[in-house]
Amino acid sequence: MIRKVKTENGWVRGIEASDPRITAFKGIPFAVPPIGENRWRAPQPCADWEGVRDAFRFGPAAVQDKPGLGDDVYCREWHVDPELPMDEDCLYLNVWTGAKSAEEGLPVLVWYYGGGLQWGYPAEMEFDGERLARRGIVVVTVNYRINVFGFMAHPQLTEKQPDAPTNFGSLDQQAGLKWVIRNIRAFGGDPEQITIAGQSAGGGSVLSQMACPHNKGLFQRAVIMSGMIGSPYTKQTIGIPEPLAEAEKNGADFLAFVGVKDIEEARKLDAFYLRDKYGEYAKEHPRMFTVLDNCFCVGDPLVMLLKGESADVPVMAGNTVDEFLEALPAATKAEAEEKARQIFGDDAQVYLGFPEVWAESEKGSFGKVSSLECTIKGVLGGRKKNGSAQDSYYYKFGPEIPGWDHAGCFHSVDLWFFFESLAKCWRPFIGKHYDLARQMCNYWANFIKSGNPNGEDADGQPMPVWIPYTDEQPAEMVFTTEGAKAFGGQESGYIRFLKKKIIREMEA
Repeated sequence: MIRKVKTENGWVRGIEASDPRITAFKGIPFAVPPIGENRWRAPQPCADWEGVRDAFRFGPAAVQDKPGLGDDVYCREWHVDPELPMDEDCLYLNVWTGAKSAEEGLPVLVWYYGGGLQWGYPAEMEFDGERLARRGIVVVTVNYRINVFGFMAHPQLTEKQPDAPTNFGSLDQQAGLKWVIRNIRAFGGDPEQITIAGQSAGGGSVLSQMACPHNKGLFQRAVIMSGMIGSPYTKQTIGIPEPLAEAEKNGADFLAFVGVKDIEEARKLDAFYLRDKYGEYAKEHPRMFTVLDNCFCVGDPLVMLLKGESADVPVMAGNTVDEFLEALPAATKAEAEEKARQIFGDDAQVYLGFPEVWAESEKGSFGKVSSLECTIKGVLGGRKKNGSAQDSYYYKFGPEIPGWDHAGCFHSVDLWFFFESLAKCWRPFIGKHYDLARQMCNYWANFIKSGNPNGEDADGQPMPVWIPYTDEQPAEMVFTTEGAKAFGGQESGYIRFLKKKIIREMEA
């Protein structure tokens, strides 16, 4: 087993994972601490160190609200530790490898966590890379700046650092990826077989990295979990980059709220004071997200994927069945009909003719649908029509999820299964859940290795065949309580209608 590795900046010593055939290297720095003059600046090259650095513990989480203080589903699920180490000095990554030598050339997963670009950290217990590493994958999880530290814009920043005026969190992700390319051979990985992946805002981050013109050729595959967000009923705003001028005004308003006159003064403030002031500010003002700076971000990443303007690599994408469900904003049938006419115009009668629109009318919910499912299917199908040479694979996650809270297939619960880390969860999972997790992790590992998720299960039996998604053959893999089930291509007229509506507006 590889236990000690020489990186470009010095030696690191890893620690055996629960399975001693796997070595975990935690808290490896990939850039200098983004503090002082480096706050709100692109990540700078890491300094060298002497001797051997013990890489036994995760680096600090990026500065954010203290986790584990509430009783929401996420505080119960994994944000459980109010004493989680947290610091502005946060640019560290983690590696799990089962390689016995640097010559093995194993495929690599680079993972970006989610949390709305406001919260989250690689130390979340569901992001355990050990089970994937047992399948012959070198797993890397990258920390990055978030919220006001990762995505603030300001006129002074644009003037003084025009090549990197904002999107510092995205640049951290990019710097981590480039570190992997330069260093991963020493861990037994192949820098020419990299899959970038993420869920929620991490999936949105994958879209952003795919759309960045400077990233061409840096990775070979992409996994976008619950990260393609659109709506058939309302104007979409989540995930769409904010114009630079608007982001600059938001940044200037924030500094005025804090009571400083310029960036130089703001860089001298305590990070946790800034965090708390940002929390106050965000109650009445917009939070800070990806910015259309025409440097890192040159367009809406989702639209660029649809139009074939981002990295043309194999894609796996999907959603859980209970997340981002939307319905017509109407309380009565008459109101639903009027809203449909307002939203769909000349196509309203076609929409109102679908029985799905009225399926839950007795509950006062009209036209309930997964906006994620419609968006993902529309983008994957449109991407192929727009000339992509690569396959796209769509999944839907819908098993029974146990627990006293009856949370259903909520946003992010599938992470326990893809990482096959559900033994760490408090929920009373039983054998069928572990069987499903094994299958899901197998599919994921196969995709990371080859761009094709198909292959054998642990007992040597072939898993259900997962066919690429196209508009002509809208195949999907549905992860159910009874296991993975492949569906080869019948899509309801209702879903086709709604996905076309979403894509038509994206292309406008």
